[in-house]
Amino acid sequence: MNGFRRVVLIVLDGVGVGALPDSGDYGDEGAATLPHVAEAVGGLNLPNLQVMGLGNICQIKDVPPQQKPRAFWGKMSPMSHGKDSVTGHWEIAGLVQSAPFATFPDGFPAEIIQKFRSLSGYEPLGNIAASGTDILRQYGGEHLTSKRPIIYTSSDSVFQIAAHEDILAPLKLYQLCESTLEMVRPYGLCRVIARPFVGTSAENFRRTSRRHDFPVEPVSDTILDLLQKAAIPTCGIGKIGDLFAGRGLDQSLTTTNNSEGIRGLRKVLLHQKSGVIFVNLVDFDMLYGHRLDPQGFAAALQEFDQQLPQLLQQMSSDDLLLIVADHGCDPTTPGTDHSREYVPLLAWSQRAEKGRSLGVRGSFADIAATLADIFSIDYVGGTSFLPALKS
Repeated sequence: MNGFRRVVLIVLDGVGVGALPDSGDYGDEGAATLPHVAEAVGGLNLPNLQVMGLGNICQIKDVPPQQKPRAFWGKMSPMSHGKDSVTGHWEIAGLVQSAPFATFPDGFPAEIIQKFRSLSGYEPLGNIAASGTDILRQYGGEHLTSKRPIIYTSSDSVFQIAAHEDILAPLKLYQLCESTLEMVRPYGLCRVIARPFVGTSAENFRRTSRRHDFPVEPVSDTILDLLQKAAIPTCGIGKIGDLFAGRGLDQSLTTTNNSEGIRGLRKVLLHQKSGVIFVNLVDFDMLYGHRLDPQGFAAALQEFDQQLPQLLQQMSSDDLLLIVADHGCDPTTPGTDHSREYVPLLAWSQRAEKGRSLGVRGSFADIAATLADIFSIDYVGGTSFLPALKS
């Protein structure tokens, strides 16, 4: 080991910090999730993240920069194309996508629809790019009558299947999604997502917490695979297991919200004393970014900030905490999709009396390189910032 025995890696899903130079290519010019959320609600109260140095990364209303931040701070730019969760998490784990996954912003072609029809036995409803709430308002009532599954997509490489839990039970929906994933592999799609919902009309349709993602497997080893092969303990919390198709994880805990994710992390910290604990906190993205709700987004950020002190108290001098994101999801810009942004980087440990700038990292894979450096893993890619943490 090179200085740390255990690393906690927390991904604040969708919490970007400003548009990337190529954001215009994605229709995201001007996006800045964290700064815009702060402006929309009149300022954020994030005292613990503030002390760490969050306000040193970008300008955030009421979160000023610190002269002596408690964490090392910076921001990261992706090398991969795209702006979806799989691409972002894979690059964090060291796998850079040289070509983007296929997207279908105008709906899926007739060939795919015909194959889905043969697979499911139903003519699907929808087949458009839409938000999860809009699609239910538009097609949920017809689905209740016809029992035809609703399929839809977005700017991401996703094939989403929505079904009422009383019509297609979640386990049956999962089986359909698994079969659909095999069907769409040749078309370059990244993942199929099960979207169960409940309710009786457009006024009260509601997606449930039984969402499940079915992604293609990583095309080569990630840092998780390499750690596992080296007998270094690995644990995924939240949708990490889904995003990596279960690969490279000794333990995987699913969660339904951010608070459950933090509770799960604190429990794992009690018994996993070494290795990597990889956590995804999805509420920022799923509940608030996509639903254009800056107030809810801000409240979730402040709740996470309030949970930090107890989490830090559980960590020892042998622990390193990394807080990052996977993409942006600006709730103040037009559209409900992810946004192509820089993501924050905070690195905290008890050992550091004062943090310093880690600069603008050229790839999310710098996280994987740092983990490889810490645990003496042979990995080629990214640039480790461990030397900066030890200097």
